[in-house]
Amino acid sequence: MPSADAGKGAGAAGSGSAPNQDSVRADAAPPGGRTIGGVLATLTPDFPDLTISKIRFLEAEGLVTPYRTGSGYRTYSDRDVDRLRYVLTAQRDRFWPLKVIRDALDAMDRGLTPGEPSAPDARPRVPEPAADPDVPTSDQLAAPPVLRLTSRELREAAGLDRPTLDALETYGLVRADRSGHFDDDALAVARTAASLAAYGVEPRHLRPFRTAADREIGLVQQIVRPARSAAAGRSARGDAGGAEDPTPEVLRLCVALHTALVRSGLHRG
Repeated sequence: MPSADAGKGAGAAGSGSAPNQDSVRADAAPPGGRTIGGVLATLTPDFPDLTISKIRFLEAEGLVTPYRTGSGYRTYSDRDVDRLRYVLTAQRDRFWPLKVIRDALDAMDRGLTPGEPSAPDARPRVPEPAADPDVPTSDQLAAPPVLRLTSRELREAAGLDRPTLDALETYGLVRADRSGHFDDDALAVARTAASLAAYGVEPRHLRPFRTAADREIGLVQQIVRPARSAAAGRSARGDAGGAEDPTPEVLRLCVALHTALVRSGLHRG
């Protein structure tokens, strides 16, 4: 044990009946921190047998690492207290040995979430995936366009001049329908292009995005073609309850994969 805690009334600390120098030096704690005596007071209602010696033992085992002040006094953050609570609960309710607890804490440090206390196995688990707000749902991808904008309306809404819009059309990034109108997707592309222009990105720089999107669409069409053909056959035979067109869901998965790969590349870069 570090020298700052050596010889400070170990017998009193072990009984938990009298504070030692760690518990009375509240001024040694940084903002938001607790002394070891404060931690004991916080946890004792739930763990009546807890002592300062037990807290020190868990620290010696590497299960909690409190902050040390310049003079060597322990100060515990809220995270340290939660960690101690987890350890003590696992020992009392699950009878877990320290090795199992240490492995569980390591898993949570790596991003896993604590298991449900009432579950047969309460060990940490990989968190369930959360809906990514940057990835549209399959319903959103399948939704038909609502807008029909003229070229002027599109330019004004996106903040583009005519040459830039013409360039976007030249590189296939926006396309008018047969009547010369632009839809919701064209507006989204035009607005994004306008935002990127502030960073010096020109329409010609965006052409690879069009190429990549077309390749993804081609792949999706290959994937869903058998399912769509089977659905068409069932419809021709009058079979009810045929599967829905999987195209929107496959597209959603492709967009999610693209987003994950971009994030991964940024994090690795």
